[in-house]
Amino acid sequence: MKKVLSFIVLCLIAISVMAQTKVNDYVEVVYFHGKQRCATCLAIEQHVKEVVERDFAIEKKSGKVHFKVVDISTPDGGRLAKDYRVAWASLYISRWRNGKETRSDMTKFAFKNARMNTDVFKTGVKRKISELLK
Repeated sequence: MKKVLSFIVLCLIAISVMAQTKVNDYVEVVYFHGKQRCATCLAIEQHVKEVVERDFAIEKKSGKVHFKVVDISTPDGGRLAKDYRVAWASLYISRWRNGKETRSDMTKFAFKNARMNTDVFKTGVKRKISELLK
């Protein structure tokens, strides 16, 4: 009986560790903006949100994809912007693995394509998220 109980406890611990690892591994999409926003800034947020909610709905629901919109003019947003060294509207797509972040700065790509080349922008965002989920 003792062996069976020990085995069950070890299995529960193993399952717990695996569950924690999965929660710690995710892709985070962070869009930073200031108080005043131009048409391109608004387009970036709108289209990124569409890609995350349409193409990664299951991953978002399961916690594998996170999406944040950060107003850098607020105290909390300002602190996060400082960490990212962001001073204006920016887009980052990051992979978190085992508590370590690998950032991809998508800002130039976003400003080049979000408003006038919407399909190119959405495809690029989708491709980057998919690549980081692997």
